[in-house]
Amino acid sequence: MDHKSIENDAYGKGQGKQFAITSWAVKNRTTVIVITALIFVYGIYSYMAMPKESFPEVVTPEIYVATAYNSSSVVDIEKLITKPLEKEINTISGVDEINSTSVPNFSTIQVKFDYDVSPTEALRKVKDAVDKAQGDDDFPKDLPAEPNIFEMNFSEMIPVMNINLSGDHSIDQLHHYGKILEDRIESLPQINKVDIRGVPEKEVQVTVDVHKLESLELNFGDVAQALQMENLTMSGGEVLTDGTRRAVRVIGEFADMDMIRDLVIKNENQKEVRLRDVATVEFDYKEADSYAREYGKPVVMLDVIKRAGENLIIASDSINAIVDRAKGTVLPPDLTITVTNDQSGQTRVQVEELFNHIIFGVILVVGTLLFFLGLRNALFVGLAIPMSMFISFILLNAFGVTLNIMVLFSLILALGRLVDDGIVIVENIYRHMSNGEPAMSATRKAVGEVTMPIVAATTATVMVFMPLLFWPGMMGQFMKWMPITFMVALSSSLFVALVVNPALSTQFMKVEREKPNAPKVYRLAGIMAVIGTLIAVLGHAAHSGFITGLGSVTVFFAFLGLLNLWVGVPGTRWFQDVFLPRLEARYERFLRYALAKRHPRSFFIGSFAVLGLIGVLMWAVPPKVEFFPVNEPRYVNVFIEAPIGTDIEKTDKVTRIMEAQVNKIINQPPYIETKQVRLPDGSTRIDTVNWFINSVIAQVGNGTSDPGTGEVNMSNTPHKGRIQMSFVDFALRRGHGTTELMLKLQKELKGYPGVIITVDKDAAGPPTGKPINIEISGEEIEPLLVEAERLKTFMESKNVPGVEALRIDIDRAKPEMPIIIDRAKARRLNVSTYAIG
Repeated sequence: MDHKSIENDAYGKGQGKQFAITSWAVKNRTTVIVITALIFVYGIYSYMAMPKESFPEVVTPEIYVATAYNSSSVVDIEKLITKPLEKEINTISGVDEINSTSVPNFSTIQVKFDYDVSPTEALRKVKDAVDKAQGDDDFPKDLPAEPNIFEMNFSEMIPVMNINLSGDHSIDQLHHYGKILEDRIESLPQINKVDIRGVPEKEVQVTVDVHKLESLELNFGDVAQALQMENLTMSGGEVLTDGTRRAVRVIGEFADMDMIRDLVIKNENQKEVRLRDVATVEFDYKEADSYAREYGKPVVMLDVIKRAGENLIIASDSINAIVDRAKGTVLPPDLTITVTNDQSGQTRVQVEELFNHIIFGVILVVGTLLFFLGLRNALFVGLAIPMSMFISFILLNAFGVTLNIMVLFSLILALGRLVDDGIVIVENIYRHMSNGEPAMSATRKAVGEVTMPIVAATTATVMVFMPLLFWPGMMGQFMKWMPITFMVALSSSLFVALVVNPALSTQFMKVEREKPNAPKVYRLAGIMAVIGTLIAVLGHAAHSGFITGLGSVTVFFAFLGLLNLWVGVPGTRWFQDVFLPRLEARYERFLRYALAKRHPRSFFIGSFAVLGLIGVLMWAVPPKVEFFPVNEPRYVNVFIEAPIGTDIEKTDKVTRIMEAQVNKIINQPPYIETKQVRLPDGSTRIDTVNWFINSVIAQVGNGTSDPGTGEVNMSNTPHKGRIQMSFVDFALRRGHGTTELMLKLQKELKGYPGVIITVDKDAAGPPTGKPINIEISGEEIEPLLVEAERLKTFMESKNVPGVEALRIDIDRAKPEMPIIIDRAKARRLNVSTYAIG
């Protein structure tokens, strides 16, 4: 027999079906083993490099146009700003929906495009339309600033962390400390910006004495003009001196308060009138646009906004490191710093649970297959789980996908399906080798027999998830990562089953039962246990969790070796020699009974009868349908909304009343306990603390809108407030649910006349607005409001279960003081409408 014939017999050429890729892998086993090692190394690197965040980055063709205008009348804002802009934007092709909101001094227009329009193209089209509208002669030319046109990125809308500064310090000091942290945190590449809340800005206030002004024949315009003309720095061009051109800059900005007070506002007949003669000038706080408190005490809050696509866990660790370094150095030791709403905590738990599931899945798969194939062969199949995961990490990282809740959920969901192809391949190889065939020939034939079935099964499973890729709208953009990740994971498992498993099986699979060498097992287990214990002790002494974990894993594998010797080997023999033959015999008897006489007809009719019964039960007792599962809240918000036009001081007063009610409800058993606290002087005292809640933050004004609605509010919101309760981690809740407390708040929290109070939990998923919206359209706004009020009253009378609050999103309740001019009298007195205004 020549060399070619020997090679053909060895590799099984010409003997039944074969799969070319598998044949190549079997022939080049060393290359496959090297590829496997590289996949492990690069898979770990890809996992470490993948950005980790809570939710996937949803890039939507959604553009906002925010326009400020000095008018307290929403009628003027709508007539002069909103409608002209809407008219031009409505001519753009590809627009799916236009929503606008007109409030005093501000107009916001939300433009939603079809998803076949890219965000960049949508932004360009809206900018062109706004420019065209501004060019119209009727469009106001006295805007305080150009319209702000920007695309929506939800990952950069919600803060990933709140840092709260409080203590026995003034607001100015807290603001100074907050600016220090703001500058350091914003220097991180993962952070987009940091917003400081709870600090009123300062300004120079010029309080004019009207009577003195009139006696000197001056008016407010003279004072304003004098300030505007003097407080500026401007370029004076260039001057040529001695062959050198020098820039000329006129510096006239005010440097101190006395320069403002000494400003000359009138000079007539050598008599100067200075600003100090008719007004008082002082440096004081502006009218507050936001308040922030923690447990009722003033607090300066830093909202940390992460940059899209960056690693949330690295950002959180870096911020915590900055705070720790700043304590006791640039920040005083008695400054209280608390971190709330840290989204990285949930992401960390999900990532850790993924690896726990991977490890636990490998153990269960190997433990199950141990009884069918033995330990050595079961390990080949168990290898498919980490291998498929690492290949998935490599591919997802290569395409710039972040490791978020949807990707993690999909990987965990795919765990149970990753070993199916490997089980079929390894079991068929094992069967062929048990019949005495050579390893290479048996592997090629075994894989060739089942390649088409496992490819068809994997493809069919992938096709089930394919329709999710065509889910339209924002939810489609959010949910598409589940089918993509699932398909990548299943394709990876198919590669492992057809390439890696056959190569390893050819090299290492054995069908003979090996008698375990007990002394060798005891010796190896003892060595591993001693080494693992020493590594764990060294890691504990060095405060290194990684080294400690490495030692623990070594000890665990030593224990597994002994467990396999004592339980695995005897259990495998009993299962294969006793239990499995009995099970096969009973199954054979059942099949003979089912196929005998008229029994097949009975089973066929019975199957349809059971199907019909299930359909009847589904119709009679329909299951509850929810878009997202009801989760235990990580935090609960109490949203407070007064009528538009309510002063921020009045809103703050209402918020304080609601704070007191909230504290009374939450500071009750079983959420409180007595605890001994050691004071700085060494003495102790007994305090009552709330172990269930981390913090209670109250905000009034800006930044208090509900982020779950997906609306962007660029204007001031002095009529809104929010109280946020953050709970301890799930493992520390002692069996108490946060939903229970949320329902208690909804039931016992008493409202305030004219104020809407809403108690809600954190949103699970992207901002999608309220669960149910009823839209009423028409030509005129007043009839629509009447009809909306009638519908609202009707629904409230029905008392629909599950509806907490009904509200109309148009508020025309802001009081106005209209001034109606008698033009005839005004003309007789030589006064114009502009002068009166």
